[in-house]
Amino acid sequence: MGIRWRNSYPLIIWLVLFVIGLKGLFFIADQGRQYINKDYYETDFFENHFSQFVDTLNLLELNDVTADDVKKNLVVAPEEIEEHRYRYGGLSEQIQTIKNQYESRISDANVVGNKESAEAYTKERDRKIADITKNFNSDEYVEAKIRKEKEQQVDRYFKERELNYRNVLNKYKDVFRYYLKDTSTDKVFTNVNMDGNDNLNEIFTNKSMRYVRTFPSNKYDYLTPGSYDSELELLSDIPRVGADKQFEGKIAVSKSIPATNSVIRDYKDFQMDKAYFYLVFGLTVLSICLCFYFYKKIRPFQRMTGAMWLNYYERVPVDLRVVIFGITMTFALPTLAFNMKPGSYGNLGSYGYGYDNSIDWVIDVLGLFAITICMIVLVMLQAVELINTYKKGSNHLKAEWERSILFHLFKALQQSFLYSSVGIQSMIILFVIFTCGFAFAAVIWQPRLIIGYIFGLLFVGLPTVWYIFIRIGYFNRIAKHTHELVNGNMNGEIQVKGKSVLAGLARDINTMKQGVKSSKTEQAKSERLKTELITNVSHDLRTPLTSIITYSELLKNPNLTDEDRNAYIEIVNRKSKRLQGLIEDLFEASKMASGSINLNKEQADIVQLLQQALAEHDEAIKNSTLQFRVNCPDYPVYAVVDGQKIWRVFDNLIGNTLKYSMEHTRVYIFVEKMNNQVVITFKNVTKYELGDSVDEMFERFKRGDTSRHTEGSGLGLAIAKSIMDMHGGDLDLEIDGDLFKVTVKINTM
Repeated sequence: MGIRWRNSYPLIIWLVLFVIGLKGLFFIADQGRQYINKDYYETDFFENHFSQFVDTLNLLELNDVTADDVKKNLVVAPEEIEEHRYRYGGLSEQIQTIKNQYESRISDANVVGNKESAEAYTKERDRKIADITKNFNSDEYVEAKIRKEKEQQVDRYFKERELNYRNVLNKYKDVFRYYLKDTSTDKVFTNVNMDGNDNLNEIFTNKSMRYVRTFPSNKYDYLTPGSYDSELELLSDIPRVGADKQFEGKIAVSKSIPATNSVIRDYKDFQMDKAYFYLVFGLTVLSICLCFYFYKKIRPFQRMTGAMWLNYYERVPVDLRVVIFGITMTFALPTLAFNMKPGSYGNLGSYGYGYDNSIDWVIDVLGLFAITICMIVLVMLQAVELINTYKKGSNHLKAEWERSILFHLFKALQQSFLYSSVGIQSMIILFVIFTCGFAFAAVIWQPRLIIGYIFGLLFVGLPTVWYIFIRIGYFNRIAKHTHELVNGNMNGEIQVKGKSVLAGLARDINTMKQGVKSSKTEQAKSERLKTELITNVSHDLRTPLTSIITYSELLKNPNLTDEDRNAYIEIVNRKSKRLQGLIEDLFEASKMASGSINLNKEQADIVQLLQQALAEHDEAIKNSTLQFRVNCPDYPVYAVVDGQKIWRVFDNLIGNTLKYSMEHTRVYIFVEKMNNQVVITFKNVTKYELGDSVDEMFERFKRGDTSRHTEGSGLGLAIAKSIMDMHGGDLDLEIDGDLFKVTVKINTM
């Protein structure tokens, strides 16, 4: 158990004391009502003897009904006469039956020439016919016959009663002394020799008698004994004997009883039982006191909690531990409740009930006690572990529950019904399979059921098997196709049949395969754009850097004129600013993509932000050959946005328009409010051929000028798109030939 033996002796002693006390409490609770403040004459066992004595005494002596009295009161009812008369049919039917019985006998006697026998059979036949005829002619004749039968029954009853109960009464007369007087007739019944001067109370004293019961008294009413003569009640009109009689007097247990009498044996056994009970009672009290004393010294439950066995036992699922605990309790409680007595009475001190001597009983009790200790130890260890688990808190209990068998079973059942149709079909299939199995067993037990079983097998069993194989085949085809898809074979599709879950799975796999194809296409495109990105970044950064390096080297020439030097410095300055702008745009685009920029949202007028952006480019617009047509509402259109970032979106779009629009064309900008959105549309005709790939326009360093001679960084649309995504809005591009259209949608709520 993970507890060292040298340190376990106090715990073992405490466990032994605990089991002794606990088993003693069960014993006291079970047997205490028989022995605590009880005398033998208050037990059910004595009452059984007393009742049997009174009943037999009443039957044979207290009632004064004789056989002649019963015979005088015999009654024959008209129904009995009719039943006796027609017991074997009507008159003619009974006469014919008698004739048939004797016809063969008379004929056989005549054949052999025995005329005397033939005459005797004839006279006997005629006498019976006359008797039957008289039955139908005279009620008095039938009544006399029935009365005679009943008198014979009465004689037989009284004879059997004397034979059956006289010995019982004589045996009890050796035990009981009685003096009873019928209150209605003053007739006295007694087995005590009394002279005329004897005092009844002096005779029935505790000195001369073991026990005396007085009728009537504070505890007992008049004696009204029972009766066994229900048979007489059926034969006559005499009421149940003793039912309406009352007796007063005394019944006592004599001290001069033979030692072999069963009452005396029971009395001695009871005294031994009582002594044994109080011995167990004392040991129980002592064990409980010692148990409490040692409990404070050794803290047994703490020792059990710290044992190494706990770490191993906790690996068992908690619900299984609870079941094991319940099973152990089921076996432990009977060992506690099993009485530590060798006999069955009363007979705690009697070894006549299954034991030849006291040594056998002691061995059995010690064996049972050892088993009880083992069972209680197991119960206590498991109880300590379960309590310890509960005390660890709700999080631990939750973790234990998630490891339990019931939880996994529940999860499995829940998952089996994720698609209710699959769960229901599985239950139906299992029901059919088990039903077929039980039906087969029924056919073996009752072969006549074979016809019904064959019909059930043909119309239910075989279709179910066929359905199972069809579903398994479909599943295997899906699994095979999925394996081919994993290995890179994208050709072909799974055939979708019906609307079942398997059909849905096949449909999803086909959709997933198309997604894989699209993903590969996107991956190839991403690789191409990544290459272009590296190339474009390298080109855009290297170009101004090369110019800076070249003109820096030229500035080192001391023979340069002031005019050339100033021109070179201007070029270096312009290229440095160009490089600075590229790097700043690159950092900003990276921050946008990583989401590390925080928005400072507040209510702003979108129309005003657009007008501010146009004002920033006013000089460039005037110097260009483009004609801007701006259509905005006359009222403010508010939205909760980061005004600086939205201004940056408008600035980038207007800048791109100025850079990439064809000269001498018109640029249209519309602002309108639609439902809960502000829609801003930019339209222009491009000077460069854009192609059909709209998505690539949002890639970093992607320009309309593929030759990259313009001053743009190629990050404007990417930054604008990221800003709109952060605001939860949209930025869409449309290309129709050379017509370039940008639509910005901003949520107003």
